[in-house]
Amino acid sequence: MTRTLFTGGRVVDGTGAPAAAADVVIEDGRVVEVGPGLDGDVEVDCAGATVLPGFVDCHVHVMVTSVDSLRMAYTPFGYSFYEAAQNLRATIGAGITTVRDAGGADLGVKKAVDDGLVAGPRMQISVAPLSITGGHGDDWLPSGTHLEFFVPHPGRPSGLCDGPDEVRRTVRQMLRAGADVIKVHTTGGVLSPTDDPRHAHFSPAELDVMVAEAAAQGASVMAHAQGAPGIKNAVRAGIRSIEHGIYLDDEAIELMLEHGTWLVPTLSAPLAVIRAADAGASIPPSSVAKARGVVQTHRESFARAVEAGVKVAMGTDAAVSPHGTNLEELPLMAAGGMTPDQVLAATTSSAAALLGMQDEIGRLAPGMRADVVVVEGDARELEGLRERVREVWKDGVRVVG
Repeated sequence: MTRTLFTGGRVVDGTGAPAAAADVVIEDGRVVEVGPGLDGDVEVDCAGATVLPGFVDCHVHVMVTSVDSLRMAYTPFGYSFYEAAQNLRATIGAGITTVRDAGGADLGVKKAVDDGLVAGPRMQISVAPLSITGGHGDDWLPSGTHLEFFVPHPGRPSGLCDGPDEVRRTVRQMLRAGADVIKVHTTGGVLSPTDDPRHAHFSPAELDVMVAEAAAQGASVMAHAQGAPGIKNAVRAGIRSIEHGIYLDDEAIELMLEHGTWLVPTLSAPLAVIRAADAGASIPPSSVAKARGVVQTHRESFARAVEAGVKVAMGTDAAVSPHGTNLEELPLMAAGGMTPDQVLAATTSSAAALLGMQDEIGRLAPGMRADVVVVEGDARELEGLRERVREVWKDGVRVVG
């Protein structure tokens, strides 16, 4: 087998340790050595660059390309699968070699990437989010029509459910459809026009059934949770990660620490809604107003969670923000109190741990998958990081550069 040597650069191994001068050797899709003075059959010159593990984004929607409601209404159903291929290419082009899709991608999309039909990051999928009637995932509009982000089809069941029995059946349907993780909306949201992100959705009894059914088949649950009551319900039920966490209060933070719950902040999402609206996208005025109203609260909640020591993994809600701009999340995390080294760990080893893949990805260490990103200059300079991505390798194969 060919030994590929990344040499002449500084290595960020993904653990949170500072960058250090070292070489990395990969062979047969795995990292085999990390250290000084190594040799290989083929050299990759990394002079003036930082070598890192492949980045991980724990919250994307690869089947969605725009939050413009009129564009969505006039886009043919099948077109979104072709757009997904483009979105996946843009994502891996940013150095994101693994993603967790938080709704939309079905098993066919995941398999197309696994089989090499489409270039993109490896995927964990949730298929479709669970929502109550009238909740964040119920796409009913005041006109009486529907404008659905995730139109049900044979590979993507509807996530709408009410009561423990319907919840149990819907979780089983998602798992049957190939879900690696169950996604639930435990609060309202910003982009949905008829609910409030501060209100709790699903009862504790419904959430208990959800978590138990997922666990019975080895899966965890991730929760779109913005308001404090819905966040606390999710944490108490044993849900693994809180997505967004806009209105965290002290009790919610303490509960997250007690239960070891992860926070995936998606700080860039409300900013992206505002930018899209300012650029002329057709977004309900109520949604734009909600986005403008949560930005500062979101930042403050995140900063308090970081200060308290809540576990953080990077996620962007890409689709709300353009695919391929994922790394714009990193400076926002640093502005919330994380050091650059902590941010890079949240984007590599910590994100891998949230996904249960800590023995496969997220670190440059012998035995790990050979996901490697080469970035011009010091990767701890987080601003403009995407523009400095020089090469991307996934499972030992160069996919960018």
